[in-house]
Amino acid sequence: MRLHRLDITAFGPFGGSQRVDFDALSAAGLFLLHGPTGAGKTSVLDAVCYALYGSVPGARQSGQGTGLRSDHAAPGTRTSVTLELTVAGRRLEITRQPPWERPKKRGKGTTVDKAQTWLREYDAAAGSWRDRSRSHQEIGEEITQLLGMSREQFCQVVLLPQGDFARFLRADAEARGKLLGRLFDTQRFADVEKRLADRRRATEAGVRDGDAALLADAHRMQQAAGGALDLPELAPGDPGLADAVLGAAAIARSTAREELAIALSRLAAAESARAAAGRTLEDVRELARLQRRFAEARQRALRLQERADAHREAHARMERARKAEAVAPALELRDAADAEHRRAAAAEARAQAALPEQYAGAGAAEARARAALPERYAGAGAAGLAAAARRAAEELGGLESARRAERRLADLVAERDGLDRQERADDEIFQEADSWLAGWETTRAELRSRIELAQEAAGRAEQLAERREPARRRLAAARERDRLAGQADAAERQALAAAHDAVEARAHWLDLKEQRLNGIAAELAANLAPGEPCAVCGATDHPAPARKDAAHVDRETEERALAAYQRAEDQRAEHERRLAAVREALAAATAEAGDTPADDLAREAEELERRYQQARASASALHAAQEELRHAEQEHERRTAARQQAAVRAAARVGHRERLESERAALEEELTTARGTAESVAARAAELEQRAARLTEAAEAARTAEDTAQRLKSADARLADAAFRAGFDTPQAAADALLDDAAHRDLQRRLDAWQTEDAAVRAVLAEADTAAAAALPPADLTAAEQAAAEAERWVREAASARDAAERRCAELDRLSARVATAARRLAPLREEYDRVARLAALTAGTSADNERRMRLEAYVLAARLEQVAAAATVRLQRMSSGRYTLVHSDDRSGRGRSGLGLHVVDAWTGRERDTATLSGGETFFASLALALGLADVVTDEAGGVRLDTLFIDEGFGSLDDQTLDEVLDVLDSLRERDRSVGIVSHVADLRRRVHAQLEVVKGRSGSTLRQRGH
Repeated sequence: MRLHRLDITAFGPFGGSQRVDFDALSAAGLFLLHGPTGAGKTSVLDAVCYALYGSVPGARQSGQGTGLRSDHAAPGTRTSVTLELTVAGRRLEITRQPPWERPKKRGKGTTVDKAQTWLREYDAAAGSWRDRSRSHQEIGEEITQLLGMSREQFCQVVLLPQGDFARFLRADAEARGKLLGRLFDTQRFADVEKRLADRRRATEAGVRDGDAALLADAHRMQQAAGGALDLPELAPGDPGLADAVLGAAAIARSTAREELAIALSRLAAAESARAAAGRTLEDVRELARLQRRFAEARQRALRLQERADAHREAHARMERARKAEAVAPALELRDAADAEHRRAAAAEARAQAALPEQYAGAGAAEARARAALPERYAGAGAAGLAAAARRAAEELGGLESARRAERRLADLVAERDGLDRQERADDEIFQEADSWLAGWETTRAELRSRIELAQEAAGRAEQLAERREPARRRLAAARERDRLAGQADAAERQALAAAHDAVEARAHWLDLKEQRLNGIAAELAANLAPGEPCAVCGATDHPAPARKDAAHVDRETEERALAAYQRAEDQRAEHERRLAAVREALAAATAEAGDTPADDLAREAEELERRYQQARASASALHAAQEELRHAEQEHERRTAARQQAAVRAAARVGHRERLESERAALEEELTTARGTAESVAARAAELEQRAARLTEAAEAARTAEDTAQRLKSADARLADAAFRAGFDTPQAAADALLDDAAHRDLQRRLDAWQTEDAAVRAVLAEADTAAAAALPPADLTAAEQAAAEAERWVREAASARDAAERRCAELDRLSARVATAARRLAPLREEYDRVARLAALTAGTSADNERRMRLEAYVLAARLEQVAAAATVRLQRMSSGRYTLVHSDDRSGRGRSGLGLHVVDAWTGRERDTATLSGGETFFASLALALGLADVVTDEAGGVRLDTLFIDEGFGSLDDQTLDEVLDVLDSLRERDRSVGIVSHVADLRRRVHAQLEVVKGRSGSTLRQRGH
């Protein structure tokens, strides 16, 4: 990576625009960045870091966003940093502008513009710059990928802050591990340690749960065995737990099977006794049944003797009924003939009553009827009535032609009425059509006017709709802007308070650290023992060891103060991140809403919405007006056509009406003759139809009455003959002897029941085994039942014992199988736990195999530190004229873990000592050598990105002239292969030794940059 150009505007102490030409400064290989304290030397390096990563190094990270802006800048000048560099063979230009709180263009107050970032790349073939991206995230990812380093690594490797490395030399192993871990990204090894520890805990929990499950199943087997299982005293984690439980389970299963065999034998004996008792009970029950049967038969025989007379009377009654059954058909025939004659006589009377007393005819027909028949029909007989019916039918047939003429006349009248109604309807159509068509033109013009107005309103609504959403977004942004403005003030106050707390915590920690260093001799003296060498001087005599006073600060107190400072620093960083986020959101909202107050924007949005709704309401009538016009045009066509059709129908009705009147006159003349005195031909025909029907009905009823009278006479004669042959004196006596079906069935049932009971009693009394049982003593059924119940109880008890033994065996088999399965599954889990536990202890540094108690991450960092020490030694030997050599040490320090020790070997004394014992000047060039060596190693680690530009910040004031020359020679050697080194210092002697210089000049209106010596 080589820097070419840096442009700074309104950044840090620089109020105006400044440019640094790194190509000119790098021509000499070594250049000096100097100026008075507070002029802004470090701000130049901050600008380089900000251009690359969008943030500044270390403790200056609080200066993000608007905090980077120079207090000397003009209100209208925006903060900007532009860096041109070559990395990975590509020449790039990065421009970053942080959020800018500028004065509003209209009104009072300020507004915040959002941060901006540009990335351009130089196209050598075209000889021009091309835009690559304007996204903060994309540019950040691409720069980090090209450099191969994070911002922290870049600040340590390229900007080389000497103070950090001086502290690195004096730090303990834990502090060194934190710095190296950030630079070499060894978090993955720490993750491996954590994963192994988690895996160990998980497998340990699995083994513990498995052992607990085995013990639980063992206790369940003990319960299933009824307490007969003897378990040894075992606990989870015992290696012999599974074998002990399996052995106890085998003993329990064997005992349970023996108990099952005994229970089966008892059950077989009980079932045999139950069978014998059951057979005895059945024999006693049979004897009792036969004895009861004989006694019941004797009682039934006595009851039959008591009912013998009634049985004989019933038998005689049944014999008379059987004789009367021969007369029953004649009786039924006579009753049927009598009923039929009565019905026929009644029907004849009704028909005679319905006949008219005389003819109601007209003209010649009436005269003929009166001459042929008397005035009344009574006694006329069937033949006379039938002849009268035929004459009425003949007269009715003569009226058929007149009836047709009458129906045609009715049709003519209805048709003429229809013509009249049609004429009135057509007159109404003419009037309505004329009235409607008179206002047609006015209606059409009005509807077209409404359509044009609605179309204009629709156009306005579309225009207003396009302006509604931007107005709403701007109003929402203005409200968000006002809300975020208050949040930004609160966040700024919180950030300032957190920064103040962090500064006080850091000062407190440094005070305690200084007090501890002042009393460190007392801590070292506390570990002295008589005869043991001193860790500092090596002497075995300790005549006056230092003592701790009351104000002594121990390491624990210092570490608590450091932890408090770190917490305060974390809170400060968190508040500043929140402040930056709020300011960025405020800038975005301000850019969207502008400077207009939210109330004004709300009124504008409401007015726009009101006008839009009015336009929409007016435009909504467009469809209705168009539909109304379409319906009106259709109505115009319909009414015009209806008027024309009515005129055609009126012309056709004139001739039709004349034809109807002529036919009607002829039909009325014909019907006058046919009606006679009746109101109409239909009335005359109805009168004749009724008379013919009644005469026909009366003739038929008379014939039926004569026939039924003859059949009744014949039935009486047959009944008298049948009663005499059956042995009855009169037909009435035979009728009295008959039984109806219910009485016959009841009498027959009683006779059959008596006979069946008598036969059954005789059969029972004749049974040999029943008679033999009756001769024996009474059966003792109660004793036999008690004996059978006792045998059944013994069987139930034996079956219950058998079932319990079977359940015990099944439960023990199931639990034993589960224990065996769990033991097989637990064995590989226990092996895995042993293996993972060994690995976790080894990587955590707690294993006995890890003699130096080195964690995995510390082991990797130790290897990196060894590389750094080797690379630093090359330059340290040259700067110290071969006196000092940096070596890596794996020795433990106090109670801590080993692996990150760093010692210096003094060639003059031949002794190795801790780097914390170096003097101020020695610490400077040792830390410089360490920084340069670390830069080489981290560069290789990052993918071998070539670093052609390096900066060294401060620390040269502690060197004498000779050492300074040696250091400059080493730095000058870095120019090999076209590398340049920038020294940041205010040491005056360096101005004479380094000719290429970039001077920072401090003034009341801000700092400026001056380049010279190139």
